[in-house]
Parts: sequence; C-alpha cells; structure tokens
Amino acid sequence: MKKVEATFGAGCFWCIEACFKEVEGIISVVPGYMGGRTKNPTYNEVCSGTSGHAEVARVVYNEDVLSFDKLLELFFFIHNPTQLNRQGNDVGTQYRSVVFFQNEEQMEKAQVAKDKLDQSGIYKDPVVTEITRAQTFYPAEAYHQNYLENNPENPYCQMVVKPKVDKFKEVFQDLLDLDVNETV
Repeated sequence: MKKVEATFGAGCFWCIEACFKEVEGIISVVPGYMGGRTKNPTYNEVCSGTSGHAEVARVVYNEDVLSFDKLLELFFFIHNPTQLNRQGNDVGTQYRSVVFFQNEEQMEKAQVAKDKLDQSGIYKDPVVTEITRAQTFYPAEAYHQNYLENNPENPYCQMVVKPKVDKFKEVFQDLLDLDVNETV
C-alpha cells in the first residue's frame, strides 16, 4: 500500500471530511488548520480571520486505489472554487479554496486541474483556488472530528453538510467504500 497525504481547503472542513471519508482508498480524513501564522490555533482564532489559517482536511489515502487526480476531481466538486474567501454564507479567508501541495507533482496536477476547470466553462466566474506549498498542519479540536456523524441534528449539518454529502454520494457512488457506508 502506498500511503500519500493531501490537504484541501474547501470552505467548512466538516463538509470535506464527511464526503471524503466515504471514498474507497481514503485511509483517514482529519479536519484542521493550515496556511496561517498562528501556532497551535484554536477554532475561535481561525474563525476570527486573524490567524491566517484556512479550515482544511488532511487526507491520507492509498495511491494504489485512489489517484491524486481523482481526489482533485472530488475536491472541486464539493465546493464552489470561484468564490474568493468564502463558501456560501461562510465568509472569510479561513473558508478559502486551497490545495496545499506536498510535492511538485501535486502542485503541477493541481494547476492542470484548476486550469482545465477554469477553461471548461462550467463556471461563469474564474476559478480562484489557491495552490500553495503545505505548511504545518494543526488538527482541529476533538469535537470537530466526525462532526456530521456526531451532530446529525445540528442545524448547519442539516441545511449545509448533509445535503452536500447526499449529492456527493449520488454522483460518486461508484467510488464509495461499501464497508464505511454500511456503518453510517
């Protein structure tokens, strides 16, 4: 098994985690923070917009089962990459669209995927996703881990996260890990 790491910011990290953890070949998804100047930031510091960090998900996956190119496709699907420093009603640099690359190959693939999406005409506005070298990853507080699973009645989960996960599962059902889905 070839374990590889990727880190994505696509607005709220609860959505990224809830979608990605369902995919076959994903070993783990951990919500956290990256890209800022504050060491060991708290959720409140990140939400204030003063830390410089983005809400992200660190994804560890088996490259023998799932490619980085496929992860990029999933990443671009689960959010609107044309919204600068926001996703829907979540506004601020902490909600920016960003790929934190681990190596030159990830950087090049992310740039190619971004350019293809931008040129495809799917969006009328330009794709503003940042492609930036990975920095120190800070795991989010424990209560953010498995957030949808642990808080299914939360209004934000009901109105934003769950509909996004349902749409993701419908479109990418051929990629879902059946063992994971049997327990959810």
